[in-house]
Amino acid sequence: MSDTYKDVTSCEGAEYSEKSCLPVREVLNLVGDKWSILIVRILDTGTKRFSELQHSIDGISQRMLSRTLRDLERNGLLTRRVEPTLPISVYYSLTPLGKTLLVPVKGLAEWALKNYPQINEAQQAFDKKAPPKKSPV
Repeated sequence: MSDTYKDVTSCEGAEYSEKSCLPVREVLNLVGDKWSILIVRILDTGTKRFSELQHSIDGISQRMLSRTLRDLERNGLLTRRVEPTLPISVYYSLTPLGKTLLVPVKGLAEWALKNYPQINEAQQAFDKKAPPKKSPV
């Protein structure tokens, strides 16, 4: 996160400014991508090897998994341990900070599962009201 905004503690209250909400936006950018939350949830069950993570996540490329793991490590959410075996074994675990992320992640997952039917209904109702898209000529 940006060092410029360490004095900001909240974006609550009557004033929502660029400066006051920056920490929230930055953290959501860190964990709000397609794979980060899934990786954190998988690591909730314990340390995993790179290959275990890759096999657990359908559709993720080796490059994207490496990049996401590096970002999570950079942000202090997981640790990476390399063991000098043949071939080299790389293990990933949640840090204490990463474990604190599980509480809101699980809450969001519960909320999503509970409310998805309503969201789906709302989307369908909205799509029925929307004017038809014009085809390019």
